[in-house]
Amino acid sequence: MTLVFLAGTMLWLPCVRSLAGQNVTAETLLKPPADSWPGYHGDYSGRRHSSLTQITPKNVANLGLAWAFQTGGTAVIKSSPILVDGVLYFTLPDNVWAVDARSGHMLWHYTYPPNKGDHIGQRGVGVYKGYVFFTSPDAHLISLNAKDGSVRWIVQIADVEKGYWATMAPLIVGNHVIIGVGGDLDNLPTFVRSVDPETGKTQWQWDVTPPEGTTEKTTGGTTWMAGTYDPDLNLIYWGTGNPTPVLTGSTRPGDNLYTCSIVALNPDTGKLKWAFQPSPHDTHDWDAVEVPVLVDADFHGKPRKMLMQASRNGYFFVLDRTDGKNLLTVPFTPVNWATGLDKKGQPIPAKEKEPAPDGRLIAPDEGGATNFRSPSFDPKTGLFIVDARPSWSIYFSKPADGTYGWAGGDYGLWSKGVIEAIDYQTGKTRWTHEVGPGGSGSGVLTTESGLTFSGDSHGNFLALATSDGKTLWHAGAGGTIASSPTTYELDGSQYLLTSGGGVLFAWKLPQQ
Repeated sequence: MTLVFLAGTMLWLPCVRSLAGQNVTAETLLKPPADSWPGYHGDYSGRRHSSLTQITPKNVANLGLAWAFQTGGTAVIKSSPILVDGVLYFTLPDNVWAVDARSGHMLWHYTYPPNKGDHIGQRGVGVYKGYVFFTSPDAHLISLNAKDGSVRWIVQIADVEKGYWATMAPLIVGNHVIIGVGGDLDNLPTFVRSVDPETGKTQWQWDVTPPEGTTEKTTGGTTWMAGTYDPDLNLIYWGTGNPTPVLTGSTRPGDNLYTCSIVALNPDTGKLKWAFQPSPHDTHDWDAVEVPVLVDADFHGKPRKMLMQASRNGYFFVLDRTDGKNLLTVPFTPVNWATGLDKKGQPIPAKEKEPAPDGRLIAPDEGGATNFRSPSFDPKTGLFIVDARPSWSIYFSKPADGTYGWAGGDYGLWSKGVIEAIDYQTGKTRWTHEVGPGGSGSGVLTTESGLTFSGDSHGNFLALATSDGKTLWHAGAGGTIASSPTTYELDGSQYLLTSGGGVLFAWKLPQQ
């Protein structure tokens, strides 16, 4: 292991106190205080909505740079930094940093050994007690001491030689470190797993697809994004990926459960409570790992515990999360691949829209109507706000020689990026804000003061009015924006945290 420090004698005394005091409890994760962002989504709901109100539509134009932290690498930051006791923890593949949230000074930096994993990105860490957990490109789970970055233990999640990797931020629920797996080769069974935070030993595993050695032909369903959690129902909600082979469905007839699904699992046992499938028998590479957002509110006049997802396949879903029953299914971008909805509210794939040797014009494209970037839900306006990509592409397959693909690459024949505000009661789009060709790549954050923060495809950070989507502030990122904004309050000041390229930026209002 390589452990890199900014000389210990140079650490500021307030930083030493913060590091020494790290003790993230189950209560902190259940009810995060304003001076923290202790999980990937901030809290368990996945709403990415902050109660902070110091930065408002009236003063947001006065935001200035508090500090910037340079990682010094070429990789783009995709992680959501975790904030606990004044310390930010964030990642790039093979790397974890601990940074003072007030000043941007590095406290420690851990580098994982060289490995054969796929270094496509890293979503962040999980923190519990005085421990930091993150997943490596070669599909290992690493536990570090939060105070100094030293290694506690390393366990293998899956075999990198078979094509597995890991990019997700672990979800911490009680004494469970819950992780998933990524992979891009055919014929890989996948799973959600719970690990003991003290020992690294597996507590339970739920298999998305049948384990190796069974007769069932479905494989795939990678679980590479952190789920959400309802403590009242004691259920975690997880999205799963597409089945394999990706664009050729003839060898895997049927719906291919539980790929392209939203599943509800008991976090203590891993037992399946219910499942809903946004894309039955997917043949277009549209996973359903997009964040399952949990909202308690009225739906058509009746109180509901809801789950909402804007899925990669172009549909917006509202479910009753107690039992998985569908309340609403509507497209939020152009969609032409389904003939209608079944009695469960799931789209019915049109056979004539499967990839073919002479090509099929499909909306959305392979990149999807949205992707892993986090949406946000604003309870005051009832708006579900998402980074969307209206898009079209030509899908083709050549089964005779075993190849398949799509025309135009990941970005298809045509696409544009919009921040889209969806009324969850009806599924209708209330407003859109164009963010450039190809999509922005940024997630979304809303605040109680009426602000929506995101980014555009030109590398600008944006503050929009949640009410109508109008631009109120923007600033250049100097690089690709591929993460979701976060916010926190320290010493009476509200900070906005964004990233561009390999740089982390903290913004705040001028001192009064």
